Amino acid sequence: MGFPLSHYCCFLCVIVLLPVLCKCEDTFTYSLATYYSSRDGLGTPTGACGFGKYGRNVNGGNVAAVSRLYRDGTGCGACYQVRCNMPNLCADDGMEVVVTDHGGGDNTAFTLSPHGFSMLARPNMAADLIPYGTVGIEYRRVPCQYPGSNIFFKVHEQSRFPNYLAIVMLYQAGLSDITAVEIWKEDSQAWRCMGNSHGAVWDMSNPPKGPVSLRFQVSGGGGQKWVQLMNVIPGDWKAGVAYDSLFQLDY
Repeated sequence: MGFPLSHYCCFLCVIVLLPVLCKCEDTFTYSLATYYSSRDGLGTPTGACGFGKYGRNVNGGNVAAVSRLYRDGTGCGACYQVRCNMPNLCADDGMEVVVTDHGGGDNTAFTLSPHGFSMLARPNMAADLIPYGTVGIEYRRVPCQYPGSNIFFKVHEQSRFPNYLAIVMLYQAGLSDITAVEIWKEDSQAWRCMGNSHGAVWDMSNPPKGPVSLRFQVSGGGGQKWVQLMNVIPGDWKAGVAYDSLFQLDY
């Protein structure tokens, strides 16, 4: 169920993560990008973020594995504008990519899906760009946008009703990171930390009975705040099902 250290108090986790958040999203950073093999050019459903099939298809399959930007899973779901540095082949604005996996090396910021890599190219130039394999890029973080969609709380497939609940947030818009998740325990009238099992997956053994109420800490350039959603997951939750939160972030 993940490393034991991941289940320490959420407050300590937030303190450790804060230093990596102090970066201006307006500044481009120079690095390299490559791509991985995929039969259909899309992402992989087995990415380290724990998104499953969502990690394969989100953003039209324009997804990436990252190394430093993964940030122990906090970087999962973040969106970046990426553009390559060969004017004759590369589109001026590049493309936007969603982080769904962990991988690559210190000198390669993004390992893109083949479809994502091809989107770096100017129209009808992808066949000329792909043989390069690795290209120089510049990138910056940008807000994720999912018009018309709320955040969904997916009950991870590893969950076992009623004794083990793991969740992952899908379609999270904006620039912010989720740095802690807590669940309301009615019997003790208190919020309790969920552990960060791996990637974007938060879990708890012996979760409270009945409808699940959650609150999560949102961290970004504007500071931190808690978002509280009551009865957001039904009491008879099922593994593999995603539940509409009727809420979306815009920061």
